[in-house]
This record gives sequence, C-alpha cells and structure tokens, in this order.
Amino acid sequence: EAQLVESGGDSVQSGGSLRLSCTGSGFTSDHLVMGWYRQTPNNECEWVSRISRDGYAYYLDSVKGRFTISRDNAKNTVYLQMNSLKPEDTAAYYCVAAEGLLFRLRVPCGSFGYWGQGTQVTVSS
Repeated sequence: EAQLVESGGDSVQSGGSLRLSCTGSGFTSDHLVMGWYRQTPNNECEWVSRISRDGYAYYLDSVKGRFTISRDNAKNTVYLQMNSLKPEDTAAYYCVAAEGLLFRLRVPCGSFGYWGQGTQVTVSS
C-alpha cells in the first residue's frame, strides 16, 4: 500500500522555524516529483514547493527565501525547512509525490498522485 507519512508540524511564534519531513513507502518515487501543499481557509490546497529527483527546486513566491526543500532519494524522504515563519503560513501541510506536470498552484486536496495525511503548522503573532 502506497503511503506518505509527514512529521514536524508544531505551534511556533512568528519568526520561528520548523522542519517538516515526509517519508514514502509502498511505491517507487524514482521518477516522481515530491513536494508540499498547504490547505487554504476555503479548503483548497495551495502549492508551496516541489523538487525533482535531480534536485531542481521551485517555490511559491510568498515562501521564497524563507523555505528550503530538500530530498534524500535513498530514504524516499523529502524535507521542508521553514524559517522566518509568519502567521499567514498557518495551515495543514501535505506531502505529495506525483508526476511533475500534475503540480498546479491550487487543487482540491488529495486530487492527484500520492498524498500524506497532513501535519499542522500554527504560527502565532
């Protein structure tokens, strides 16, 4: 059974840092892009970042310079280092593994590829 398991979500104050981790099992991610989405107040999911197997990384404009995505292919794991967190970063964050072309800016959560169960990030002012 394909599975993605996230961890690292927590409650922090504005300006703080968190590191999210996500490990996949039950599928081969060799050709898949891995990334992160977060749930918006209207229950869509907003793309945050993605990374190819070769390490090419892309970011939502509002997180550029603050978030860093990385990937350990041997461990089938992707990370999201989040620094200088802001209250507007508060959301449930979901790990996703899928074909790169399927990543869009806003999607129904869970609508393509493999998704984790989500991990909550709360940033207080």
